Amino acid sequence: MRTILAIETSSELASAALSYQGEVIARDTSGVQTHSQSVLPMVQGILAEAGISLAQCDAIAFGAGPGSFTGVRTACGVAQGLAFGADRPVVPVSTLQAMAQACRDATGASDVLVLLDARMEEVYWAQYRFDNGWKTLIAPALSAAAAVTPDSKNGNVQACGNGLAAYASVFTAMPFAASGLSDIMPHAAQIAVLAQHEFSMGHAVHARDAQPVYLRNKVALTTAERAAKVHA
Repeated sequence: MRTILAIETSSELASAALSYQGEVIARDTSGVQTHSQSVLPMVQGILAEAGISLAQCDAIAFGAGPGSFTGVRTACGVAQGLAFGADRPVVPVSTLQAMAQACRDATGASDVLVLLDARMEEVYWAQYRFDNGWKTLIAPALSAAAAVTPDSKNGNVQACGNGLAAYASVFTAMPFAASGLSDIMPHAAQIAVLAQHEFSMGHAVHARDAQPVYLRNKVALTTAERAAKVHA
């Protein structure tokens, strides 16, 4: 097992975790205005608890998105800064797959539908199946809540994520919502676990090459674009 430090700030919950000697040490905080101010103290506390330095980590992992535009940029930037300072590689990990792992940790489910609130009446979503490792059934996408269409050919799917609560009126009529877990969110603990596999598969990159995943290319339209849209 490698020693991997993980950072996740793609939602309102900021977290950090360390995968070390087969154990995961994790911390999180919510409700803070600036994740960048809370992440580094958590990292310092975790390393101190483990009794190691940053230089003793094999890699720095981060929740690459999708998620909050500012949040995924924060996680990427902090991971890059730590990796440059310690001369370590970076491991980007999908926030939605981390949610699937959290759902499996909580329920033992093998087929997981992940729904993360993307604001503006939309969700980031994906579907995964665990079979000696995670397989992507439906790749991460951004769509209106009503457009979510999971693959249910192999039976019931376990739904999770705060998108269920954010758009409860939409999802109530959908079969997967009845047993959904709306409290499952991206967390560094699962980022650290998944990063072990990603690292072993050679998916680490140099800090300069680490990039967030954006499914919404443009959050806002310019004044000219809004005017053009009105007159279209």
